[in-house]
Parts: sequence; C-alpha cells; structure tokens
Amino acid sequence: MLLSRLARVSQEVAATSARSRKIALLAELFRDAGADDVPIVIPYLAGRLPQGRIGVGWKVLSRPIAPAAEPSLTVREVDALLGRLGEVSGPGSQAERARLVGELLGAATEDEQRFLSGLLTGEVRQGALDAVAVEGLARATGTPPADVRRAVMLAGSLQTVAGALLADGPAALERFRLTVGRPVLPMLAHSASSVAEAVEKLGACAVEEKLDGIRVQVHRDGDTVRVHTRTLDDITDRLPEVTAAARELRGERFILDGEVISFDQDGRPRSFQETAGRVGSRVDVATAAREVPVSPVFFDALSVDDRDLLDLPFAERHAELARIVPEPLRVRRTVVSGPRETGAAEDFLAETLRRGHEGVVVKGLDAPYSAGRRGASWLKVKPVHTLDLVVLAAEWGHGRRTGKLSNLHLGARTTDGGFAMLGKTFKGLTDAMLAWQTERLRELAVDESGYVVTVRPELVVEIAYDGLQRSTRYPAGVTLRFARVVRYREDKRPEEADTVEALLAAHPGVRP
Repeated sequence: MLLSRLARVSQEVAATSARSRKIALLAELFRDAGADDVPIVIPYLAGRLPQGRIGVGWKVLSRPIAPAAEPSLTVREVDALLGRLGEVSGPGSQAERARLVGELLGAATEDEQRFLSGLLTGEVRQGALDAVAVEGLARATGTPPADVRRAVMLAGSLQTVAGALLADGPAALERFRLTVGRPVLPMLAHSASSVAEAVEKLGACAVEEKLDGIRVQVHRDGDTVRVHTRTLDDITDRLPEVTAAARELRGERFILDGEVISFDQDGRPRSFQETAGRVGSRVDVATAAREVPVSPVFFDALSVDDRDLLDLPFAERHAELARIVPEPLRVRRTVVSGPRETGAAEDFLAETLRRGHEGVVVKGLDAPYSAGRRGASWLKVKPVHTLDLVVLAAEWGHGRRTGKLSNLHLGARTTDGGFAMLGKTFKGLTDAMLAWQTERLRELAVDESGYVVTVRPELVVEIAYDGLQRSTRYPAGVTLRFARVVRYREDKRPEEADTVEALLAAHPGVRP
C-alpha cells in the first residue's frame, strides 16, 4: 500500500467527527490493505510507531527538504527505513539519522512529509483509535464486531487479529482463545467526577483503592510464572518477588490482574517514579529488589483452574480471586448497594487518600471483563490537581495543527522573580483555543526563528495534572505528570501564577 493512501485517509478521518464516517473510511482502507501492511497501517493511524521511540527530534525534522513530485513510497518501505533509524547508535549517529531522515522525506510528497513529521513527533491525533479500527476491520471482512473485539482482547493485538482476518477470513478468529501464558489486553476505566456520580451510574458496586503502581498480569502454570505489563511486555525476570508470591497462591493455573507497588518504611506508597524505576531496572535485579522491594496487589481473576472467567459478573470473578489470593495480597475495597450508600463510598475514598493512594476505582458488580477497552462499568475517581502557570514558549504543530502554535512550554514562578519550566503539553486544546493562542502568543513573541516560538511570560493558563515526578530535564528538578490545558486565565497577571515552592509543598513525597 502506498503511504499517500494512508496519509490521505488519516487526513479524512481527522476532518470528520462522525464515527460512522470514520468506520467507513477505515473499512475501505483495510479492504485495500495487504495482510503484511496491516501491522504498520494500524499503529500509524493511531499515531504510534511499531518501533517505539527512534531518536528523531525536532532538530532533524526542522531542516527543509524538497518534497517528491509524485507518491512512490509504500508503508513497508517507510517501516523498513524507520527500523534502520531506530538501530542507529554510537559515534556519528546524529549525522546518520539526519541522512536517513533526509532520504525518507526526500522520497515523500508534501502531504506525506506532513504526515510523517506528525507521526515522528507524536502529533498524529486524528481519533482513529483502536475501537474505531475494530469496527472498520469488522466491516471490511464481514465479521461481527463483537467477535473481532473479543479476538483482539485475547490476542492482545489488533494488528495480529487484522493480519489473520485479512489473510484467512472470519474463520481465523477461532484460533484466539484465553490461554495461560499468553497475555491479554487489560480492562481500563473511564473517569468520573465524583464517587457519587460513579455510584449513581453503576448501582451496586465495589469501591477499590486506585494504586499508583505498575499494572501487571500474572500467569501461573504449575511452577512456571510469567509477569506482563499492560502493554504485554514480559517483565518476569525483573520482579522475583511477584514470581515468589504467585507460587504461594492456592491455584496451580490462573491469570490474575493487579498492580505492583512499593511501600516505604511507614507503609505508605512510594512515588510512582520510584516504583516505575524499580520495575524498569534490568541490571542487578537482586540489589534493586533489596533497595526498592515491590509487592503485588491483585484485584481481578481472568482464569482459574482452566476456567475462563471473562464473561462472568465481577462479583463472581472476585469470589474466585478471594478463594486463591489471601486478603493481604488483594486490593482494599468496600461494597455498596447503590446511591443510598454513597456516604460509605465517599468515606472509603477519604481513607484511601489518607493512606497515600491516588483515588478509587468504582466497579459494577454485574459487569464482565472487557479486556482492552475502557469499560463503562469501571469508573476511576481521583482528586484533580490544578495550577496556574505561565506560557514561556510554544511549538509549531504538525498534521491537523500545521500553522498553529500547539505544544506549550509551562513555567512556575521562582523566588528570584523568574520562571522555571515544569514541562510541556498540547493536551486539552480545542481548535478554537489553538486558533486563539496562536494569535495571542505571536503578539507576545520575542523569537520566531525556529520551530519553538519564545514569548514574553505574560499569559497565564490553568493546567490540570495527575501528579509530580522528579526530572533532570527541567530546572526545578520536577515535572508534571499528564498535564492538560483547562482554560486560559486572562484575568490573572503572571505575578499571580503558582510558585515552584507551593507546588513542592503540595507534593511532599516528591523532592528534586
């Protein structure tokens, strides 16, 4: 398949808000795609690279390269070249990356260059998410969408299912079954603004601690234990404590869903960054385990003793979990019958926050396990942190944001009267906000010579964020987690913006 076809569909999907139109566009694209194209086409549409990060930044992409007159690149050729880019390392790597990027962009038309630049910088955000792609794939192959969704859930990969469907037709779905040792995509949660809202929507439900740890799926088959992340990476060798804990459980064959988390000497959870650093450690695991031990905490059972539990109500799945997992290794919870017991649910949230956790997940007792999806029966509730920060600079956008100032550089006040950058965000910006901020920031610009436009620190913006973590990239030694724009505060002066000191005081567990 030519890249130009994919780039055109991506642009058309971005231009429509109608889900039915998105599905139709993707169905037509999949009908024309080969089975070997699909593992590339699907992640590209969602703005992901199969290779992950490949070390190509704005500096390389900002160099102007004359586009090709006619399209000739195929998606597989692009994938192969990006694979070569990802393997570049060592002395001279920067020059080699620039050469390969020049080779790629020189063979691309102007539209393809825009698509590739957005893909490489993470700004392809046209709404062609996996859920819509599943519907398009089902229509393209004449397969019931529910059957495709379940196959994706059990395969852990939309690309794998799509390749099988396009190669062998609907009968290929029979090969995708729940199997101990083969991870499946985890069920995810939507957000609710309050516990009361969540209980009102779900009725009888369990209110569980929301742990700020690393999601894991643990498979045991006799003495063999495998531990996988939410992205299905195998991290068994990094977590000997989890393997040991799984071998002590009552069942011989099971698949359990949970998190690993690290606690300090007082029994309070360590920061997410510390837990993530421990889980990510591949060298000298024994020393890492002594310094930052982690504990598994389970909250769901997908399979026990070769019995597939996915379609059972959550209440029954949890009963199986409780049968094989002792209480200290299960997430704390309380069960409420409905809105009349909202007070008990709110008390549980308050106690959870006092214990140092980030919130709760409210789960309908009658809901099946919708792996790989944000099910409406799981609703997360956590306090929203907000800050008033100052815009220090902004980056020119790509893709649908071409010609607009998009990624904002955010700063907090410092004791010397200046501003310290805390991170960047392009999330939360509507088209109207993009247009307004482009015009406003250009009025404040002091340097427009590159892809970053530096501005006078005069514009205050309200930012929501999920937490704080240490970072050596920024002058304050910390950065915001999952920052997104709430609104601009033209009613506030930059002298009224929040300070670094106030931010650190609000997060006493995080220190630069």
